[in-house]
Amino acid sequence: MGEDPRKSKAEAAALWFGLDLGMTLIDTAEMYGEGGAEEIIADAISGRRDEVFVVSKFYPHHATHQGMIAACERSLKRLNTDRMDLYLLHWRGSMV
Repeated sequence: MGEDPRKSKAEAAALWFGLDLGMTLIDTAEMYGEGGAEEIIADAISGRRDEVFVVSKFYPHHATHQGMIAACERSLKRLNTDRMDLYLLHWRGSMV
C-alpha cells in the first residue's frame, strides 16, 4: 500500500469498505511506501478517526529520543491526525 500512486484511490476504497464492514484497527508504518501508506490511511479515516485504532511503527535508525519524536511527528502529519493509538519500534536494530 502506498507504493504506487496510481493505486491510491483503490487502496483507500478498500480501507473504506473495511471500515464500513466494521474494521476497527489499521496497522501501518513509516516504511510502508515510504510514508505513502500513511497518506492513504489519512484519506480513508478522514471524518472517521474515532472509529479506528491506529497503530504505526518507526524505523530502528530513528530509535533515538529526537529521532523517534521527529518520525512520530512526520507520521502524524501524513496520517492527518493528532494522535496514534499505539506507536512501536518496527524491529529491533543491531546493538552497537
